[in-house]
Amino acid sequence: MYAARVSGREPARGGVVDLLGLLAYASLVAFFRLAEDASLAIALADKADLAGLAVAQFGHFQMLRERITQLGSDPEEAMRPFVEPVDAFHARTAPADWLESLVKAYVGDGIAADFYRVVAQLLDEPTRALVLEVLADSGHAEFVIKRVREAIAAEPAVGGRLALWARRLLGEALSQAQRVAAEREPLARLLAGDSTGQLGEIGRMFATLTDAHSQRMAALGLAE
Repeated sequence: MYAARVSGREPARGGVVDLLGLLAYASLVAFFRLAEDASLAIALADKADLAGLAVAQFGHFQMLRERITQLGSDPEEAMRPFVEPVDAFHARTAPADWLESLVKAYVGDGIAADFYRVVAQLLDEPTRALVLEVLADSGHAEFVIKRVREAIAAEPAVGGRLALWARRLLGEALSQAQRVAAEREPLARLLAGDSTGQLGEIGRMFATLTDAHSQRMAALGLAE
């Protein structure tokens, strides 16, 4: 595993703050997205469940913001470099309907979570514990899987459309993540150490993140 190979290295503080800033902004955006999804849901139970998940994401944002402050950095400044790339990803992957928004949350957020879990192994213990706590499933995966499978059972043709959508999300997520890691030198150093082949190391790490995609697709009932 990539993380095991480099976990003995003391992480650079700048890279840690970058990672926390990225995760904090992603959590804040997830809060807004889930709140919007809740407003689009038809069933009251779905509205309530999604609203609860949105509240959980905002709680994650608050914890990350506090940790950044504890490390002596300004949370807003830590998040600022990632506003444009995160927003750009969401602009390019705007869902056409509620089902696409659910698949986006499950597939796109799942890829990001895999990335954060790998990198968490490189962090100091308090920060690693916080990141893993933030990434713990709050029930979103179960909610999405149930709703998507129900939709496919009711209308099998939906499955093909959502499978294509999921593949597009995979490509966009990996492309954007590689761009962010390559453009942020402190984060690149955290991921690749002092290696002169940083981009190659980062590329190999991202290649490992595609393994879980097939499992997510199977869980959703979507053919690869």
